[in-house]
Amino acid sequence: MAFGFGKKNKNSSEESAANSAAASAETADEAQDSTQAPTALLNLPPDPADTAYDRAVHGPLDISEIENTDGYVDLGALMVTPQEGLSLRLEVEENTQRVIAVTLDLNGSSLQLQAFAASRSEPLWRDIREQIGLSVGSQGGEIEILDGTFGKEVLAKVPAQSDDGSKGFRVARFIGVDGPRWFLRGVLGGAAAVDGEAALALEDLFRGVVVIRGEVPLPPRDLLLLRLPKDAVTAAQAAAGPDMGPAQGGSPLERGPEITTIG
Repeated sequence: MAFGFGKKNKNSSEESAANSAAASAETADEAQDSTQAPTALLNLPPDPADTAYDRAVHGPLDISEIENTDGYVDLGALMVTPQEGLSLRLEVEENTQRVIAVTLDLNGSSLQLQAFAASRSEPLWRDIREQIGLSVGSQGGEIEILDGTFGKEVLAKVPAQSDDGSKGFRVARFIGVDGPRWFLRGVLGGAAAVDGEAALALEDLFRGVVVIRGEVPLPPRDLLLLRLPKDAVTAAQAAAGPDMGPAQGGSPLERGPEITTIG
């Protein structure tokens, strides 16, 4: 499992949900081929394919809903299940040097994850879907509301220009799940945004996410704090030598693929 880093200039706390960051359609030039591991090996919840989707059963789960944390990659507010061929890219806010998102790259597609604080009684996903629509529309794009595994989804198309100058659309598929005092948003990019078969492995990874809300009071829509995995910090420091700066966002960290911001 590989780790990478990206940077983002804009401060993004409450605006992060409204001006949602779509996963970049670009992928690493040397993506690794991989075979999806069995669900049992990935420590995933049961597959909801033959039953009605129930978050507390099928995931993503709250930390209180799992028996132990063995086998997960610990990113602070989020824990994810590793998989062969999976690259994990952390997005660092340049002004504050905090980790604001994690993007999982697998088989030429990507899944960006962000978790937000929420109240006990008011789910966020419905309002955020509306805000995504307004933001995309302001850029000349369009959205489509779909029914997917996790309920309502947003398929967003934003005008874009390719490297050769031709015009087209950048497509991103937004999925969201309201949990106990948290909201988890995923953005599928690449083939997974438009191809259901290509999305299956990343949907499984989304279901396998565990959210750690914590007990600190936070306003709804505040980002839950992410951090580098301890093993990744050690490896990065060893590779960089004694001149490397702080582990979280320290220099020198190579600039990775950017999140494309809608809004």
